[in-house]
Amino acid sequence: MKVLVAVDDSDFSRHALAWVLDHLFPAAADPPAAEPRPALVLVLVHALEPLRHIMYPVGPGSAVYGEPSMMESVRAAQAENARNLLDRAKRICQQRGVSAEAVVVEGEPREALCRAAADMDAGLLVVGSRGLGAIKRAFLGSVSDYCAHHASCPIMVVKPPRDDDEHAHHRTTS
Repeated sequence: MKVLVAVDDSDFSRHALAWVLDHLFPAAADPPAAEPRPALVLVLVHALEPLRHIMYPVGPGSAVYGEPSMMESVRAAQAENARNLLDRAKRICQQRGVSAEAVVVEGEPREALCRAAADMDAGLLVVGSRGLGAIKRAFLGSVSDYCAHHASCPIMVVKPPRDDDEHAHHRTTS
């Protein structure tokens, strides 16, 4: 079964990857499970957002569009950042004894992740959650919410870790 993990440069994404490594891919040093586990393939997926245009403000109410060479430079920098991000995620996997494939997909993250899950015949799509409330989620949008409704495979949303100190403070001051 292919397990796709959405990777970006957020703590939420890193937490989701760590959760997958901890819970779905047993460490090599662990004793073998009593029952055989299904074979899992880890695929790290990063969505490269489309670059629409570059504008420079030149005064109140006016702007100048960037030249095509500037667009190409920005696009090359985005691609390099994506490669570096996926390389770091692959190193984390390798440190845990897990090999992973890395894939960059283009498009709006929520749509690109769903498309990648379908194209790669994923058995599970894992995304991190920013922990937004219902109102913020409605205004800002939610990749995990969109994927939960549109992905072709089951989806796991890994919630951010609880900050026990913060919860302890709320319990003692409430």
